[in-house]
Amino acid sequence: MKLTVVGCSGTFPSPDSPCSSYLVEADGYRLVLDLGNGALGALQNHVGLYAVDAIALSHLHADHCIDLCAYWVARNYRQEGCPEPLPVYGPLDTPGRLARAYDMPEQPGMTEVFDFHTLTPGTFTLGPLTVTAIRVNHPVEAYAFRIEHGGRSLVYSGDTGECPELIELARDCDFFLCEAAFTDGKETVRSIHLNGREAGEHAAAAGVRRLVLTHIPPWTDPQRNLRDAEAAFRGPVELAKAGATYEI
Repeated sequence: MKLTVVGCSGTFPSPDSPCSSYLVEADGYRLVLDLGNGALGALQNHVGLYAVDAIALSHLHADHCIDLCAYWVARNYRQEGCPEPLPVYGPLDTPGRLARAYDMPEQPGMTEVFDFHTLTPGTFTLGPLTVTAIRVNHPVEAYAFRIEHGGRSLVYSGDTGECPELIELARDCDFFLCEAAFTDGKETVRSIHLNGREAGEHAAAAGVRRLVLTHIPPWTDPQRNLRDAEAAFRGPVELAKAGATYEI
């Protein structure tokens, strides 16, 4: 698999990155995980606007999904005609949430452009990819994903606080893309986000091979979170950067 970080800023775009969006490619198949603020523009640096095969949304906070509204425009009003409906996997009421965000009637809403599927915990297949979704610890319905292909595995945490289920999902994975939005000792609200130390602890408990920290907001010191993660996890750790690519 090939992973491209389209955007990795948490909460709102930074000067250097759009919000959360990640492109996973295998055997010519292209899956986009999340499409947050500003991500649609950056996505076009890595894949054609109409070459995406499916989208999976971890949850419906704007920094993970709002550019689906712009993508609806790009597909619906394409000069050559609207392409076939694009599969979009998301939490309950994803179609309604996006229609309300665009201030359109919920029927038909965006259903003529996107083929919506409601996520539930479990395993399903997208092209050559095997995807396992679990609920994670966030104030809204939110999912983490494990994506497997050719004996290799990628786990994306989405947004979550401390979560034993995430540790099990990430067990022995090759690549753990884990959020680290909070700073250890600064933000003390639980069940929303991880800090760098907690991301490292989750990686260590799961026995992952590589940890990449993501979803760090512009007001958080990424180097502090990196140091905190390195103190908790002995394997390789780095910070996600927009435009970075990884072979998994």
